[in-house]
Amino acid sequence: MIRLHHLNQSRSLRILWLLEELNVPYEIVSYQRDTETRLAPPSLKTIHPLGKSPVIEMDDKVYAESGAITELLIEKFAPKRLRPAVDSADYGTYLQWIHFSESSLMLPLSLKLFIKKAGVLDNDFLNAYIRQEKHKLLSYLNDEVAGKSFIVGNRLSGADMMLSFDLIVLAQREALEDYPYIKQYALQLASLDSYQRAMRLESNYDQST
Repeated sequence: MIRLHHLNQSRSLRILWLLEELNVPYEIVSYQRDTETRLAPPSLKTIHPLGKSPVIEMDDKVYAESGAITELLIEKFAPKRLRPAVDSADYGTYLQWIHFSESSLMLPLSLKLFIKKAGVLDNDFLNAYIRQEKHKLLSYLNDEVAGKSFIVGNRLSGADMMLSFDLIVLAQREALEDYPYIKQYALQLASLDSYQRAMRLESNYDQST
């Protein structure tokens, strides 16, 4: 049995969706963000030293990092269905998008949140950097998903699941209006049954709403 240590409103949403899509038995252990600091509770550190989510327990081992967990679960349960073949032309592109959401796109999104929390919204340098970097990255993504339902090979993959959390953040900030192809892509992902099941679970476990 897989055990998902799930923090509300976190990157764990990616793994929740993936597990629903895989349709394998799993258990959710729910955690809630501190309503003031928005940080994870200390109890998560009893599972993994970093005290972050997602974390899964599988085969008597503990794994952190949503990208690594996504690749592990797909390799174990759906390598032919949720990723391109290793010897295919799409495999390198798939790996690129698996990591894009955390290595490139998440930085300006996180910085926007941090400067708001820190009360430094009037920092000209940071604001200019965030605005320019976000526009560069979203323009790139917008071009890549034009006319596509999925980011790689026109079929659902782990890359879509990794991007999904970033798109939720952007939609909450109403930041997709200038990027119509991303918006269309996000709506397509949101229409999938497994995605909707995951969002219902998130809503049920999220005590802040």
